[in-house]
Amino acid sequence: MDYNYSDISKMIDHSLLQPFLTQDDLESGIQLALAYDAGSVCILPYYLKRCVQLLANSTVKPSTTIGFPHGGHTTAIKQAEAKQAIADGCEELDMVVNISRVLSGDWDYVTADIKAVIDVAHAAGQKVKVIFENCYLTDEHKIRLCDICSQLNADWVKTSTGYGTGGATMEDLMLMRKHSADSVQVKAAGGVRDFDKLLEVRALGVSRIGASATKTILDACRQRLELDPIEIESAGAVGGY
Repeated sequence: MDYNYSDISKMIDHSLLQPFLTQDDLESGIQLALAYDAGSVCILPYYLKRCVQLLANSTVKPSTTIGFPHGGHTTAIKQAEAKQAIADGCEELDMVVNISRVLSGDWDYVTADIKAVIDVAHAAGQKVKVIFENCYLTDEHKIRLCDICSQLNADWVKTSTGYGTGGATMEDLMLMRKHSADSVQVKAAGGVRDFDKLLEVRALGVSRIGASATKTILDACRQRLELDPIEIESAGAVGGY
């Protein structure tokens, strides 16, 4: 095995983005991520500040969404969302590109839209994952977005929101890894629901996944590594992806 438990747990952004999640759901989801030492909790923006409080003094990062899930917010609103997220303590921002502008070939707009969020985050020393929503795009669109994100020094390119018509595919992950700069990481979102699938995408160069099946994935990992199981109450797979 070429991994340890932390190598795997830190790949997971535990998703708490479903609009019907109650505050109790969000609280238990954050506790699950803490118990399993996930990479981050990606939470509904209104609950971010509370999430930051609960994750303090841990190695689990607080993250949230910008322009989510459709990407059609104005650039000014995306920038304002980013500023609010940073003020609330966010360390990683998952932003959706303007899908309409991508499909229209308005690359100047797309570049400026992404740059506005990256500039805010990087000025604060935080990171950005740029969501393409590949299910609506051609390979030409995806490659152009990888080029733009590389030029803008995005921290990750990400396949999907989990709320489109499809999620991460192996073909898309290979394409995104091939056409992104070495400094740009790749995140798979949508469809990675078990440990073996996580290992498959990891082998392609994926460094992070979005998942609500965090417990299922990491219980299997711990079993494979012959580690003691983690006991936690109300640890269901809620959240999205």
